[in-house]
Amino acid sequence: MAIGNRKVTRRAFLASSAAAGGLLVVPRHVLGGEGQVAPSETFGSALVGCGGRGPGTHGDLKEKHGLATHCLAACDVDLNRAKGFQKRMGPSCEVYQDFRRVVERNDIEVVAIGTPPHWHALISIACMEAGKDVVCEKPATRFVAEGRALADAEKRYGRIYQVGTYGRFGMSQNESNRTMRKLMKSGLLKPCKGRYVSRGGLKVKQWSGRLDVAPQPVPEHLDWDLYCGPSPVKPFHPPRHGGTHRWYWDYEGGGLGDMGHHKFDPITWLFGKDDTAPVKIEAHAPPPHPEVSGMWGWFKLTYGDGFEMVVESGEWGESAGLTSVRPSTDDLSEGDKKKLDAMPDPKPCVGFGEAIKTRQKAGGHAEAAHRTACIMHLANVAIRTGRTIHFDPVKEVVIGDEEANRLVHPPMRAPWHL
Repeated sequence: MAIGNRKVTRRAFLASSAAAGGLLVVPRHVLGGEGQVAPSETFGSALVGCGGRGPGTHGDLKEKHGLATHCLAACDVDLNRAKGFQKRMGPSCEVYQDFRRVVERNDIEVVAIGTPPHWHALISIACMEAGKDVVCEKPATRFVAEGRALADAEKRYGRIYQVGTYGRFGMSQNESNRTMRKLMKSGLLKPCKGRYVSRGGLKVKQWSGRLDVAPQPVPEHLDWDLYCGPSPVKPFHPPRHGGTHRWYWDYEGGGLGDMGHHKFDPITWLFGKDDTAPVKIEAHAPPPHPEVSGMWGWFKLTYGDGFEMVVESGEWGESAGLTSVRPSTDDLSEGDKKKLDAMPDPKPCVGFGEAIKTRQKAGGHAEAAHRTACIMHLANVAIRTGRTIHFDPVKEVVIGDEEANRLVHPPMRAPWHL
């Protein structure tokens, strides 16, 4: 719908008409009701990144988040993938190769992002700046500095963001888990003697990269320069495009980057670490290749309050030899126990669909997504540098290590920038 030179969504038009107190006569299907979804409750949507998980991410808008959507755009640097998704959505779904054409459209209100991670932050930020809500596949970002820019954009533009992982939602439904979060968020455990040990499930061997693939001509249906985007332009060969993009530091962080968000997001919620980051990161791994991810044994994160997270790959035969230690109120004085009882109990996480409709912050919001992503990114920094790093969770820089900081905030290829 257009008013003058300005495009207006049906939802905004109905809301403004009601606010003006004017008489608005509309057909029955516009009002909704049994068997009907009112257009004012239907969201114009788009998918950016139509291969792999992308179609499922868009489908989750309805199936997982309960949103009625009308898909208006299919966007992918690979035109064949975009056209394939368009066929599923119908003729009103336009095909684009450049995500900026999606951002320009005022009738698109919700964007699902299923690109490789080196594009997640920039596209999410552009969409939020344009007034769109975003659900983005994991991991939220490729490196630490992107996460801070992402969280700042969510706050600045007042948009709803949800990273595409949902373990914290089930975690937050359990009363004993909410009690643990309350204890950890209280700050009363000084120092915290807790430790969480995780083993396996990160596809480390599966996403250890190959170096024996020869370059090939770029397919005509693929915009290779736009695919590389903020990352360096490298010669095209098929594994760099598709699921095996996870092999390459240019686009992701190996199995840790692929599966880490699923693994750690509920843990950062449970132990109250979704507004901070570890201060010390140690890793046990062989020297990595500068281009591709490889095997590693384990890493240990230590937070400012003393809490430890130990992660073993379970795929390399090396173990940290540590066990979990659950934090407990037994470590509190009687006075501190009374303080804890007086504190409000945490509430279950709000889902993306409810967050859009009520404008509450979604459970997997950008700040929480950023802090979870820091676990993977900082562990990879320790693995890639081959040494223990010390991190300032407020300034979000590695202390006294410029090589490590170049991995925390690597340069982007012009004209792309945060």
